[in-house]
Amino acid sequence: MVGLLAALLVVALLAGLAVWALSELRSPALGGVPARRISARDREFRQRSIAAARWTTAHDEVDGVTRVLLRRSCTGLDGRPEVLEERVFTSFPAQDPLWEGRFTEAMAGARFRCQYLNAEDAQE
Repeated sequence: MVGLLAALLVVALLAGLAVWALSELRSPALGGVPARRISARDREFRQRSIAAARWTTAHDEVDGVTRVLLRRSCTGLDGRPEVLEERVFTSFPAQDPLWEGRFTEAMAGARFRCQYLNAEDAQE
């Protein structure tokens, strides 16, 4: 009798583990199918947000290289910015003695390019 109860407990534990593993595989964070569908209202908000997406400048440093970026972003469903597209405008060594001048010039060029891309998007 004790053996039968132990076997049933093991089967129930394995079934619970299988259900948990399937739910983790479906999680959006792991690139799976979203666990829930978005509502029509959220879908409409997302479409309007993507249509209103704008190009902006950004910069970062990766492996000792400063990158000046162009980012097209919109407001996500959670209210935070969501990057739709990112392009490297220019890059240069972070230890460059003329870093500040190169950075200022690159950001000015990137801002000009963003204005052009936003104007081009507005015409469509």
